[in-house]
Amino acid sequence: MSTSPPLPLVKRIPPGLWTALAWCAAAVQAVVEFVLMPPRQAYSLSYPRDGLDSLRARALLALAFVLVLAGAALLRRRTVPAYGLVIVATIVSTLAWRQDEIPPTQFLAVDVALCYVAATRPRRTTLAAAAAALGVLAGYLAPRLITGSESGTASEPFMALTVIIAWLIGNSVHQSRAHTADLHARAAAQAVIAERLRIAREMHDTVAHSIGIIALQAGAAARVVETQPARAHEAMLTVEKVGRETLAGLRRMLGTLREADREEAQPARDRHGPGLGTGQAQAPPPAAFVLADIERLAATTTAAGVRVDVWWRGNCRPLPADVELASFRIVQESVANVVRHSGARSCRVRVDYREDELVIEVCDRGKDTGTDTGTDTGTGTGFGLAGMEERIALLQGGFTAGPRPGGGFRVAARIPVPSAAGNEAEAGSRQ
Repeated sequence: MSTSPPLPLVKRIPPGLWTALAWCAAAVQAVVEFVLMPPRQAYSLSYPRDGLDSLRARALLALAFVLVLAGAALLRRRTVPAYGLVIVATIVSTLAWRQDEIPPTQFLAVDVALCYVAATRPRRTTLAAAAAALGVLAGYLAPRLITGSESGTASEPFMALTVIIAWLIGNSVHQSRAHTADLHARAAAQAVIAERLRIAREMHDTVAHSIGIIALQAGAAARVVETQPARAHEAMLTVEKVGRETLAGLRRMLGTLREADREEAQPARDRHGPGLGTGQAQAPPPAAFVLADIERLAATTTAAGVRVDVWWRGNCRPLPADVELASFRIVQESVANVVRHSGARSCRVRVDYREDELVIEVCDRGKDTGTDTGTDTGTGTGFGLAGMEERIALLQGGFTAGPRPGGGFRVAARIPVPSAAGNEAEAGSRQ
């Protein structure tokens, strides 16, 4: 059930209907007031009582009604020809009454149609449409000025002003729609870029750590395969396990992306039941990591040959899902960099739960020689630190990474956490 508010009345009524109503109201009002109503003291030179007595006049007026109704019906599909029919109908109505000028109320329908033309068509077309309306007005005014039959104030200049105003309003609507479409296109492009960055971070964080563990275990197995076959066998089993877990994670991520593309390509009528009747199960979304998984990460890395000590401080409590995932990814990428780049035999992970923020720190001492090699600095082809910094920036936190004064490398992140977030999450888990 749609909850969107209804459109305003002006937008719910088609522009062709507005045009027909304006034109017919002006035409019918003249017939009723000056022909059908009883004679009065006042009379009109433009609408004489005997103006429609002849069959020719009635036929012309009927033709004008047909033309304007046809133009109103075609205004959306064939805008320019329909606009021309409205102008022709207005001219024919003046011929029916034998008028030498267009009544302002009758010309109002032309202004309405011109406004729609200016709002929906290119500027060159709209300028030609406005010029046509102004040309018709000039065609009625010029003969009276030449013959000197214009005794009062001509109405055509004022009607020309309404034509200009109608064009300006329609052109303003056209520009506003173009600007809105441009903003939507930019927002969509930014959303695509943000999603690409998110996918790149997830794939980097998922694969980088696992590849580091695989490389470490494979190297250890190659060194002891002849002297300690049992250890080599155990290392290769770890390689197989980590490889399978990484492959499963990639399949889940790719399956989710393909499912999103499939839903985008499906017609709107099929989006309420994606996957039904295809006989294929949808891929589940990638599992979300939490800070508790750091212990398992530390155990896996320690078994691979690099000891990871995890220090917990503060009141450990559930945090928002985005904070938990970002924190785990920070630790995972930092530990992976220690394994791949630092040459250190151990590193320390500190997770500090504070009242209004979460502080994460990963430190290593570098190579045993004391050289300051550190981890991946994010320069060259490395994207680890850049991805971590992007994650923290999205959560309005702070991130620092760099060599330590005594050697090694340090990665630190501060993520703001609402003071009530932990209590609400904990209360929700108890229910």
